Amino acid sequence: MTSVDVLTDVDTAAARLTAGHLCAIPTETVYGLAANAGDASAVARVFVAKGRPSDHPLIVHVADVANVYEWIHDLPEWAVVLVNAVWPGPLTIVGLRTALATDDITGGQDTVAVRVPAHPLALELLSKLRDHNVLGLVAPSANSFGHVSPTTAQHVKDELGDYLAMNGDVILDGGQCEVGVESTIVLAAGDQPVILRPGAITKSDIERITGVQVAEAKGNAPRVSGALASHYAPVAEVVLIDAEKLESLGDEHKDAGLIALESIPTPVGLSRLCEPKTSSEFAAQLYSAMHEADRKNLPVIYVVAPAGTGIEQAIADRLARAATRVKE
Repeated sequence: MTSVDVLTDVDTAAARLTAGHLCAIPTETVYGLAANAGDASAVARVFVAKGRPSDHPLIVHVADVANVYEWIHDLPEWAVVLVNAVWPGPLTIVGLRTALATDDITGGQDTVAVRVPAHPLALELLSKLRDHNVLGLVAPSANSFGHVSPTTAQHVKDELGDYLAMNGDVILDGGQCEVGVESTIVLAAGDQPVILRPGAITKSDIERITGVQVAEAKGNAPRVSGALASHYAPVAEVVLIDAEKLESLGDEHKDAGLIALESIPTPVGLSRLCEPKTSSEFAAQLYSAMHEADRKNLPVIYVVAPAGTGIEQAIADRLARAATRVKE
């Protein structure tokens, strides 16, 4: 079988996207499976490639803060302050959609999610595409729906390489993703910010930048990416455990993997998957460690999550979803 083309050339990637192909692109968070947001056929193939439900909304990636107004209208003043302070960066804003944001992107909702990624290749690509009248890229994580997100081009190749190769699609290799967990998603349709998905931009960051208190999400909040109870899951079972219980594991767990901070010792027999020194390193290495567990065919991954109110909240969110098994 033909192998998927892995590129480092932005011009070639732009040409493929303009022609209606898909291209997995690097961002600072995770790799996204990108398609021209204005090409309904290409957008539809994103759903097919991922096995993604058609009513699950996508995030539109744009080249610059000014481009958000092509997709969202009537942003609150606090949101304008926030995006100008954070973008490019790991923040997604959900606001009232313009006519450019079609139902296939929004899942039929009256809101759309938009962000400016902080990766040099992604920004160069988005800028070049505007010269070809491509005003944005939808780019959900470049993996099968519900699985662990990719943080390297190899992860994308392992997961979706066959599909991409068969359809003339490509991967743009931008190295290891720096942040490692998906962007913070903030609803910007009222007087206060509402966090719909935690990420590297935290509640305290938002309140400090905007001077506005973050409100609690209500039941009528829009659907957004990564909000299902079970998500970000490897083949291996993810078991959350504290350091004290980890020490008391018996020999029956010798085939399991371990994800924990470097300061936490590895019990005899467990396969250490990463040794991050800080919570930020933990986030950056988390998905790669899960991919490594599956590569080693480990049945179980024990995870000792770092405690805290910053990016630790995003880590806890992803781990809780990864540890949730949907009953068949």
